[in-house]
Amino acid sequence: MNPYEPNTEPQPPAFSFDSVDAQRIDHAIARIGPKWTTWSTMILAQESRPMRVREIAAQLPFVGEQSVSQRLMYMHADGLITRADVRRRGTYQLSALGESLAPVHRTLSDWSRAHLPHQTIAEAERVEDALGRLNLRHTTAVIQALGTNGPLRFSHIAEEIGVDRPSARHRLLRMQADGLVGRTGSHHGAPYVLTDAGQALGAVYATVEHWSEPVTTFNTSPSPARVAAATRTHERPADGGRCPDRSGPAPERRRAQRPVQPRAAAATAGVGGCHRPVGPGPGG
Repeated sequence: MNPYEPNTEPQPPAFSFDSVDAQRIDHAIARIGPKWTTWSTMILAQESRPMRVREIAAQLPFVGEQSVSQRLMYMHADGLITRADVRRRGTYQLSALGESLAPVHRTLSDWSRAHLPHQTIAEAERVEDALGRLNLRHTTAVIQALGTNGPLRFSHIAEEIGVDRPSARHRLLRMQADGLVGRTGSHHGAPYVLTDAGQALGAVYATVEHWSEPVTTFNTSPSPARVAAATRTHERPADGGRCPDRSGPAPERRRAQRPVQPRAAAATAGVGGCHRPVGPGPGG
């Protein structure tokens, strides 16, 4: 069975919105939501072999190869794909974490088919459109607040999600346009409520949260050690690392100066390891 075919299995039981870990879900969606991530993932899943950037880009003729390369770099950093080597023309393939995205994509596609008005579009485009509606700041928190409390006025939603009123208004207007929330009436101050599409996000959030468990482990792995600073080419001064005092009278400083060095060398010259910027010479 193709993992990206529509799911005909029974849907999971109703999901309790008050159990949603909104931050965890937001972090997971931020990884899989950027444009071209789903397309690249599905291409690698369908080909089921290591692929070079140009081979993946060839199946995305509407995207530049450089954009595909950048997206693959981010996916690699996020643990969704692996790279065979570090050479410029290395090949990519899905990691175990990337392969486990199939149920998430399937659930998003099912949700989109059931609740969003679409013409016939590619499966990857359908999933990316669904993720684009969810991959916006505070969207999960608003869904959780309305799903847990029922209809809420605008000011109460702002308090629930902990943002100022202009930010809450901006997010609610976008969610209305995306079909996730509506209002109980047309009068001013009418409470907001989840639409059928918003209510049905429980199954989506449950699947995303389940997938995100390995992501949490990936995030908590030790960070690579910082690269050591470049070795100095001059030794530090013996007096605790302080640069020589040059505050004496100007005539004495001029007498103590070294012979004039060639311009290229003078640009990096220093006294006892204390590098000072060298200004342009006369006429420079």
